[in-house]
Amino acid sequence: MANSVLDIQGLTKTIGSLVLFKDISFSIEEGRHVGLIARNGAGKSSLLDIICSNEDYDAGKIVFRKDLRVGYLPQHPDYPEQMTVMEACFFRGGDMAELVKGYTQSLVTDHENMAQWIEKMDAANAWDYESRIKQVLTQLKISDFDQKISELSGGQLKRVAVANVLLTEPDLLVMDEPTNHLDIEMIEWLERYLQSRNISMLMVTHDRYFLDRVCTEILELDDETIYSYKGNYSYYLQKRQERIDVRNSEIARANNLYRKELEWMRRMPSARGHKAKYREENFYELEKKAKQRIQEKRAILEVRNNYIGNKIFEAKYISKSFGEKTILNNFYYNFSRFEKMGVVGNNGTGKSTFIKMVLGLQKPDSGSISVGETVQFGYYSQEGMKFDASKRVIDAVRDIAEYVDLGGGRKMTASQFLQHFMFSPEQQYNYISKLSGGERRRLYLCTVLMKNPNFLVLDEPTNDLDIVTLQILEEYLQAFKGCVIIVSHDRYFMDKLVDHVLVFYGDGKIKDFPGNYTQYREWEDCREASERDNKEKKSAPEDNRSNKKVRLISKRRLTYNEQRELETLTEEIEQMEKEKRRMEDALCSGTLPVDEMTEICKALPLLSQGLDEKTMRWMELMEIAEQ
Repeated sequence: MANSVLDIQGLTKTIGSLVLFKDISFSIEEGRHVGLIARNGAGKSSLLDIICSNEDYDAGKIVFRKDLRVGYLPQHPDYPEQMTVMEACFFRGGDMAELVKGYTQSLVTDHENMAQWIEKMDAANAWDYESRIKQVLTQLKISDFDQKISELSGGQLKRVAVANVLLTEPDLLVMDEPTNHLDIEMIEWLERYLQSRNISMLMVTHDRYFLDRVCTEILELDDETIYSYKGNYSYYLQKRQERIDVRNSEIARANNLYRKELEWMRRMPSARGHKAKYREENFYELEKKAKQRIQEKRAILEVRNNYIGNKIFEAKYISKSFGEKTILNNFYYNFSRFEKMGVVGNNGTGKSTFIKMVLGLQKPDSGSISVGETVQFGYYSQEGMKFDASKRVIDAVRDIAEYVDLGGGRKMTASQFLQHFMFSPEQQYNYISKLSGGERRRLYLCTVLMKNPNFLVLDEPTNDLDIVTLQILEEYLQAFKGCVIIVSHDRYFMDKLVDHVLVFYGDGKIKDFPGNYTQYREWEDCREASERDNKEKKSAPEDNRSNKKVRLISKRRLTYNEQRELETLTEEIEQMEKEKRRMEDALCSGTLPVDEMTEICKALPLLSQGLDEKTMRWMELMEIAEQ
C-alpha cells in the first residue's frame, strides 16, 4: 500500500458566515496525481493556500510526511518587478537554490569556509544548477534570462513561475490553475513533463484534457464536503453521475416516507403516546434527508438573438505589423452566417490583435474590414471586466436589463438569468467586492450575454471559470443562433464548439483548417511525419551507397524466385510511391472533408512504413543482381 505524503483530518474553513468546507478529510498518496474540482467560490484556492501555509483555518489537522518538500505554483505568480528572470528562478528555489546562492555569496564574503561550501555543492550535485535553470526556461520558450519581470507578459510570467516551481524538485507539487495564460504548445509540454514524473501532485485546473491526461485521482469539493474518485477526469464524470443518481433516489424515497411520517406527526400528541419517542427522533432525521437538494439536469438556455443578415464581415486583404513583427500579411476572409470559428496559435502570434481589428478596436495598416449592418457584437475579453465593487451582483445585471428576451413572448428576469449561471438568490445580493476571481468572471459573462448579441467574440473565456460554468457556457453556445469567434487555449472547449480553426503560426502565416483542434493536431502530426519521411528518403541513396559493402553478401546470382520477387517489388514500390504522393497532395490541398482527412492521416504512416520495408528488400536484391 502506498504511503501518504499528506493527510487532511477534519478541516474546516469559514469566512464570516460563509462556510467553505466543514470537517473534510482526505489524503494524498505518494506518486498520485490528484485534481481538485469545485465551483467558483467553493474554496479551492483557499484549500491550496491552507495546505501551503499561506492561510489560516478554523479547525482540523494537516499532517505532512517528515522532511516533505512542497512546491507551490499560485494562480497569480508575484515577483519583485526589478528582478531578472534568472533571479526569479532562485527566488523560491528551495534547498538547491539556497545552497547555490550561499556558495556564490561565500566566494565574496566567506573564504575561510570555502571548503565546506564546495563539499556541500558536491554532495548535492549542484554545480550544474544554473545550466538546468536555463535548460527548463529554454524548453518553456524563455530565452532572455536577464529580462526584467516588469517587462514580461502574463504568459511569460506564468512560464517563469512554472520553471521556478519545477526546479525546486518537490516531493509534493501543488498547482493552482497551471494552464492559465499558457498557450497550447506550452500546455502540451507541461502535460508531457508531469506525466513523466513520479512525484505527488495536487492541482486545481479547469482544463479537462489536462485533468484527463495528467491526473490519476479526482477530489470534488461540493456542499462543504469532499468526494474522492480513484481515476482520471473521464472516470470521475461517470462515477459522479452514479453518485448523484443514487443520492437522488435516496432523497426521493425519503420524501415518500416523510409525507407519511408528517401526517403521523400532525396528529394530537396524545394519539402518538410516549412509546413513540424514538419515532419522533427518526422523523427529524428523515426530514433533514428529505429536504436535501435534488440535483437535476440543467435545461439549455435558449435566449432570443437579434436577427443577423447574410453579410457578416469581410476582411479584404488586410495587413498589420508592429515594427518588424508581422501579424497579418494580405489576409482575406469572408465570414459566413452562423459560423463558429476557433482561433489558435502561440502567444504573441496576433490572435487578439486580429479580433480587435474585426471589432474595429484596431485599424489594419492596409486593406479594410467590412461589417454587416445587422451585426451586433458581444465581446468578452481578459481586459474588459470592470465593475463597481461597491454594487451588489443583481444591481450590476439590472443596470443592463431587467429582463432577458427568450423569444416567442417569453421573458426571464435578471435574477432568473443569474440563477442559471449559478448565482443563488442569496449570492445575488452579495457585494461584488466579496466575489472570488472566478465568480467575477462568471458575472462578467452574464453581462455580455444579457445584451442579446448575434455575434459573440470570446477572448480566453475559460480562464478562471469552474468546470460547471464551462459546461453551462458550452450548452449556451451550442444553442446560440448567431456567429461565434473563440480565442482559447482550452482544447476541450474548442473541440466541442468550433466548426473550423484559424491557426496563427506567426510572421503573418495563417491556415484555415476545416475541423476542430484535435483533428487539426492529428493532421499536423501526419504532415510533420510525412516531411520527416521525405527527408529520410532523399538522404537514403547516399547512405546506402556508403554502407553498400556492409550489406553485400557472397557473390552469387539471383534465384528464379528472387528474380520474380524483384520484378514484383519494382511494380509495387512504383504504385505505393504514387499513392503516397496522392495522399500528401490531398492533405496539403486543404479541401478534404474532415472524415476523409482523418482516414488519410491514419493510413499514411502505415503506407510509409510498408514502402520503406519494400525499398530495403529491393535494394538487397539489386545488389545481388549487380554483382
